Amino acid sequence: MTTNPEIHHDANAHRFRTEVEGEVAELSYRLDGGLLVIDHTWVPEAIGGRGIAGELVRTAFEHARGAGLRVVPACSYAASWVTRHPEFADTLAG
Repeated sequence: MTTNPEIHHDANAHRFRTEVEGEVAELSYRLDGGLLVIDHTWVPEAIGGRGIAGELVRTAFEHARGAGLRVVPACSYAASWVTRHPEFADTLAG
């Protein structure tokens, strides 16, 4: 990816989102007690392949860490991403 997208956290809607070239990509989650459950990560095909989904997931994990939450990567992309980023393994729910 050439530039890091600016990612916005909409806490009321439980999502992280960014806009690149007029296309909106987002990660949705839900809170379950002390858990942040990542439900879905979506990037439009027009802006795919640039690492945007990874930046959304990284931002969600960093938010969870800062908030003292454990993460459940229920979405397949987030689950795959965290296996490639062991520095976030400490945030995973047991």
